[in-house]
Order: sequence, then C-alpha cells, then structure tokens
Amino acid sequence: MRVRRLIPVVLAAVILALALGGSALAEEKVYNIKFSLHIPPKVEVPSYASTLYFQSLVESQSKGRVKVQIFPSNQLGSERESLEGLKLGTHQMDLTSSGAVPAFFPEIQCLALPYLFESRAVAWKVFDGWFGQELSEAMAQKAGMRILGYCENGIRHFVTTKKQINSPDDLKGLKIRTMENPAHMRLVKALGASPTPIAWGELYTAVQQGVVDGYELPLPLIEFVKLFQVSKHVVLDGHIYDPAFIWINEKFFQSLPKDLRVMVKNAVIEANVIERGQQAYWTEVPAAENLKKEGMVLTSPSPEARKAFREITQPAVAEFIKEKIGTEWPDKLQKAIAEAEAELNK
Repeated sequence: MRVRRLIPVVLAAVILALALGGSALAEEKVYNIKFSLHIPPKVEVPSYASTLYFQSLVESQSKGRVKVQIFPSNQLGSERESLEGLKLGTHQMDLTSSGAVPAFFPEIQCLALPYLFESRAVAWKVFDGWFGQELSEAMAQKAGMRILGYCENGIRHFVTTKKQINSPDDLKGLKIRTMENPAHMRLVKALGASPTPIAWGELYTAVQQGVVDGYELPLPLIEFVKLFQVSKHVVLDGHIYDPAFIWINEKFFQSLPKDLRVMVKNAVIEANVIERGQQAYWTEVPAAENLKKEGMVLTSPSPEARKAFREITQPAVAEFIKEKIGTEWPDKLQKAIAEAEAELNK
C-alpha cells in the first residue's frame, strides 16, 4: 500500500523535475545571428562601428543567449544577393543601402523623390515615427524581412571626372553611376544623363577606367574609398537623403523569446544613435575640407540652378514612382514629413 501511495508522489516529482529541466534548457538555448555588412571592417566606418556596438550590447545583455557573428566586406554576397539570403534565412541580419531594396519591396521607392527632406532632423523624425514603423511592418509581411532600424547612408551629390557641373544642362550626355534603385536611375535620366548601375565594390575601377563619367555619392564615402584620386568635380546639390536599413529575418525575429526580441530591437535603436552621430561628425564639413585638400573642386549651385534641378527632377521622379507603386506610400510619406516639419518648427 505504501508503495502504491508513493507512486503518484514520485511521478509528480519526476514530472516537476522534467518541467523544470525543460525550462532551464529553454532558457539556455543560444540564438546565433549572422550579420551581413557591405563595408570593410574599419571602426572609422560608422555602420561598422555601430554594428560592433550592437554585437557587444546584445551578447552582454543576453548573458550569452544571443551570439552575433559579423561578416563584413560582402562576404555573404552583394547587397542584392545578401538580401536574398536574408529572406531565405541563410543569415539573420543585414545592413544595406536602399539600392537593391526595390527588387523585394518596390514601395521603398517613395523615399527616392529628390530634395525630399529639408534637414536630417526631419528625416530622423519621419523614420523613427509612425511612418517608419508602418514601412517596417509592410516589409515584414510582404518580403519576410523586417526593418529594425533606419540609419544613414548620407546626402548624395553629383560628381564628375572632368567636367564642372553648374546647372542641370551640364549633366546632359554624361554616363553617371547609380545604385540599382530604379527611381534614382529615373532622376539621372530626367537630367539628360545616362544612368549606369554599378556595384559598390566595382565603382572605383569603373571611374578609373572611364566606364562612367561620374557618379553620385555622399562626400564621406568619396573620401573613404579615395575616389578623389580618379574624379575631380563635385556639385553640392544634395538631391537625395539616403537612409540605410538594419534588417532582420522576420521568421527568426518572431522565433526569439519576447525578452530577446525587445533586447535586440532596443540594441538596434542604440546602435542607430552611434551611427547617426558618427555620420553627423564625419560628414559634409570635415569631408568637404579634406576633399578640397586632395584637389577636388566643390561648388554649390546657385539658387536658380538649385531651383532648376528640383523643377526638372521632382515631377519626373514623382510620376515614375506613382506608375510603379501608386500613391499610398508617397502620400503617407508626405503626411509624415509635414507633421515632422510642423513639430520641429514649433
């Protein structure tokens, strides 16, 4: 009788032990993140430095439950190839420009309207607010990739190898390198130039060998990859504020326990502050001065020329965007910009 009475007690103890053991094992599960980057592993590069910060923060706060391995310099493929891998889940996180994104989510082209943001502050408020959140959710549902954070790829200007650009007419007939973004290509075409998509890693050689007559990039990137050695003239028209995106595979993200999802998301927010701060420090003014010392000629368009750039490009690109993605996202973006400007101008 005593044995029979003990059986339920022993079974209960075993079940409890198994339950507690299972919980302990679940807590000890390690989640591995392969993080793809498309820049060299140099701490002076803002996106690399901020990714190192993210890695350190997540690994320390999770007490080893999350491990982050960084793959810089296109080790996991070009931006397009890497995003394809991210979508398939061959790696878990990525940081890219907007260049290859339209192939996965055409609506992202709403961000390519030239002369869109009056300042970085407006852009940051738009991306960090409801618009950025809705864009992230739409991307996750449609493409299986979630935007965890919006960092900065810089303000883009036109650069040529031989010819100074004083007005839109000066770009006519030139071959200008662009990213793969079709809206960026339409902008260049509207100016009478020939848009020529070239992968980032091949740009220096293409300019050096005369494959293109110029390109459009932020000043810090021109300095960093030493394009001043093979090009000379910059017109500071600032036609595009170019965000960069910190991605995560949606299926992987949702597989994380809630506390780790929150931890990863908050770590990205902090890393964004690092990246944006570095970009703001290592941006137009210091880069401009350094490029001048290297022999580049930087000119600012006159008010009349700036107006002409805007009047030529905005309608053409806006119509192109409307044809490709409709009006929903451009309208949302314009609403978010108006709200951000009104709040900042109080």
